[in-house]
Amino acid sequence: MNQQVDSAGGAQNRTSVERKGDRELVITRTFNAPPSTVYRAWSQPELFQRWWVPKSASGVSLVSCDMDVRTGGKYRLEFGAGGSDTMAFYGKYLEVVPNERIVWTNDEGEEGAVTTVTFEEQGGKTLLNFHEVYPSKEALEEAIQGGAAALPEQLEQLDELLSSIGE
Repeated sequence: MNQQVDSAGGAQNRTSVERKGDRELVITRTFNAPPSTVYRAWSQPELFQRWWVPKSASGVSLVSCDMDVRTGGKYRLEFGAGGSDTMAFYGKYLEVVPNERIVWTNDEGEEGAVTTVTFEEQGGKTLLNFHEVYPSKEALEEAIQGGAAALPEQLEQLDELLSSIGE
């Protein structure tokens, strides 16, 4: 699965989705904002909830966003679709280095990935690397068919948010 998705910002800000081996997925994108601003959008719940839910997932909202973004901290995201039923995603932060990297577990199922997001400064911009390692080939396949398919759209929404919040 190799795919290039153009953003509204033109050819310079592409989202690249690449499968590496049987258990890894790597998504990269450059943002026109410094790492500190991009990191804030990933680590502050009030910003995170403004871009994480894909707009194409009509009717779905993030009804609860609890994030204690520090090494050893926990997170819990609850999504709803208008009814009383919600779906929760949760885990813990294994490593947090402000403005540089966040590593977390996805503990809602036995086949959860470990996710690492890095923020690399490149001349006032940020190269974001989103890297997931799954416990099995089957878990990666399931992710590619599910939530991981929405990441290019989510990163496009993040780009829009970053242009509105500035530094």
